[in-house]
Amino acid sequence: MSQRHWDSGGSQHPGWPARPDPLRVDGSVVALRPVRWRDAGAWSRIRLGDRDHLERWEPSSSGTWDERNAGWAWPPQCMSLRSLARRGQCLPFAITVDGAFAGQITVGNIVRAALRSGWVGYWVASDVAGRGVGTAALAMVTDHAFGPGLLHRLEATVRPENAASIRVLTKAGFRREGLFERYLNVAGAWRDHLAYAITAEETGPGLVERLVSEGAATRVHSG
Repeated sequence: MSQRHWDSGGSQHPGWPARPDPLRVDGSVVALRPVRWRDAGAWSRIRLGDRDHLERWEPSSSGTWDERNAGWAWPPQCMSLRSLARRGQCLPFAITVDGAFAGQITVGNIVRAALRSGWVGYWVASDVAGRGVGTAALAMVTDHAFGPGLLHRLEATVRPENAASIRVLTKAGFRREGLFERYLNVAGAWRDHLAYAITAEETGPGLVERLVSEGAATRVHSG
């Protein structure tokens, strides 16, 4: 996998916009595409309906859950994500299942120069959870970040109680590095988080290729 050095004279937003090649998982096509304005309706509907599935794992914020996830709350979020992407500081993707919006996965806080690192965060709708969708999305975004995105390291943090997210990280190939005590305010209290990470050298031919070779996914060929 290419490990080109960051060149400030080249693209200011490597890896963005893009549509990584999709995968077939559990009989459905899982794909990543850039977030867009018209995701507002599906984004709001899923997040309002999946409050019990999502809220306990997400950082505390001002306003009620209904206010933060109303349709009118999406445009400023989308605008911010796309603005950061154009500056090379973020890779924000929608996760789709058979063409329908089903979640988000974002590589954020991207630092270039000698570090070439970022964090990755994700969520998926409850009706596709447990089907390998999150793992496939994480594999695709990691390969993309280490390829066209020109990154070297990705980090993720997860509460020790979030067994489903830990399974996604470990199945995709991330390794546990340690524990951040009282790291993030979630559900009104400062919560410990486990730290996971992966570097480009650890992916071999790629995380997608690993899933395919294990029989957990198949490639979707266009045309």
